[in-house]
Amino acid sequence: MKIAVLVNEGPYQHQAADSAYLFCAAALAKGHEIQRVFFYHDGVNNATKYTEPPQDDRNIVARWSKLAEEHKVDLVVCVAAGLRRGVVEAVLAPGFRISGLGQLIDSGIKADRLVVFGD
Repeated sequence: MKIAVLVNEGPYQHQAADSAYLFCAAALAKGHEIQRVFFYHDGVNNATKYTEPPQDDRNIVARWSKLAEEHKVDLVVCVAAGLRRGVVEAVLAPGFRISGLGQLIDSGIKADRLVVFGD
């Protein structure tokens, strides 16, 4: 099954980013394809390389980067939402790229399911 994922919440304000990551990892482990993960609204904050959690806390940004590297998952940050929050090309963590809402529409069309995390 091809799955598209939409993440609307930041990495440490809400459980949505953790849930989305764990969902993607579990889906991949079961043989499903993650067609794309689209980060929108405060979800764009999952993409900044300047995130530095304490050593005893999980590093959600690094988890996303590793997922993209290991499984070739397309991690797309909404350009408009990113600009509003200072998330631009220069601050992106490895594996992330910036694009427009057309990528979300494309995912919805091409995937069998679109799963949304966060409001």
